[in-house]
Amino acid sequence: MCQMNVVLEHDGQQEKVMDNVTSLEVTGDGIVVSTLFEEPKLVQAARVKSIDFLGGTVTLQENHTPEEK
Repeated sequence: MCQMNVVLEHDGQQEKVMDNVTSLEVTGDGIVVSTLFEEPKLVQAARVKSIDFLGGTVTLQENHTPEEK
């Protein structure tokens, strides 16, 4: 079984969102991540920055609108 760790990058820092993620879904509200035994978690206003398949890490990045930058 291949499970990923998901981190959120903001302000130059990485914050762990969830470990052992088995599902990731991009929605209109953000990104929903879930595991086999935990409730799904919505990461609002985020986008997938990178996926490291070998390292088992998905990096998300805050998705700022132009007026927020």
